[in-house]
Amino acid sequence: MNKLIIPALLALMIVGCSSTRNGPEQAGAPVETRDGVTPVTADGVGSSRLPPELTDPRNILSKRSVYFDYDKYDVKPEYKDLVTAHAKFLANNRQFKILIQGNTDDRGSREYNIALGQKRSDAIKKMLTLLGAREDQVESVSLGEEKPKHEGSDEAAWAENRRGDMLYNGEF
Repeated sequence: MNKLIIPALLALMIVGCSSTRNGPEQAGAPVETRDGVTPVTADGVGSSRLPPELTDPRNILSKRSVYFDYDKYDVKPEYKDLVTAHAKFLANNRQFKILIQGNTDDRGSREYNIALGQKRSDAIKKMLTLLGAREDQVESVSLGEEKPKHEGSDEAAWAENRRGDMLYNGEF
């Protein structure tokens, strides 16, 4: 008899701990479209249309990638104007948030590349906040080698993959 009670109690505990949804279905994570842009709502956070200065190819703000040297995470001088322009935009447009995705090439271990990608995104974040963006406007994450821009295994491909990408709300 005791042999049956313990399994029955365990089964009741498992059933009692399971949860069900009794409210409205919660929205899942946004899904990227084939062009890399995530559809968004029309509210202030993630408006479906970014301001023209962020999309006009003639404007520096349309450029969103900072490239790094091999095994480095310092922002090179040639990208300082780009990061400065984004910091100024964020300082003047407090409703916007930016996500920085740190990327690496596929050399090195997965763990090493995740850490290096984080250092790259953090370096851009630090520069943005020092130049006027609020801390709560900037999030930095590492994708490591998981989102290559170029699939090749030569220096040209690796150079394209060593980067930090800046995405505004509405793009992530």
